[in-house]
Amino acid sequence: MGKRVTTAARSGELTHSPTALDENVREIKRWEEATRHARSKTEQLSDWIAAKAATGPVMLAHLIWFTGWILANVGLVPGLQPFDPFPFPFLTMTVSLEAIFLALFVLASQNRLARQADRRSHLDLQIDLLAEREMTAVLRLLRDIAAHLKVETSITSEQLRDLAKRTDLHQLTSRMAEFDDEESKESPAQTAK
Repeated sequence: MGKRVTTAARSGELTHSPTALDENVREIKRWEEATRHARSKTEQLSDWIAAKAATGPVMLAHLIWFTGWILANVGLVPGLQPFDPFPFPFLTMTVSLEAIFLALFVLASQNRLARQADRRSHLDLQIDLLAEREMTAVLRLLRDIAAHLKVETSITSEQLRDLAKRTDLHQLTSRMAEFDDEESKESPAQTAK
């Protein structure tokens, strides 16, 4: 419904003109696909292992493996001599090594995802700053038009002047840090009440 439908001049078939939303979705998919293809072989392996390790079949295989190992080594499997008797030192070592390597693969995958999230965050900040500059210019233009046409506005000229100022990023982050400090100082006092 959000797409405009136009008639193709030559073929008579209907085509869809892409909307801004469609274009944005395609661009995001292209960016994510490029990021996925830019991974090293080690990162691809880490991602694959991290994705497969938490699946149902892998969990079921571990359950069967541990149950079979324990049953075989407590003497419950006829005709099989226990090869790793209780407290199962070889099983413990094997599971510990598996856990260590699995943790390393998951950490490598998480580190890559954190770097990707940082890049997205920086991109969001750049877009937000660009939008803020554009809105500041639009507000200044509207202020000038309203003044030229002598139109009364519903906000005061001081409010409009404040909104039309360019945002100082350093001042904004310093102010945010001040609010964080104030909140952290208030929190212990609130918990004591």
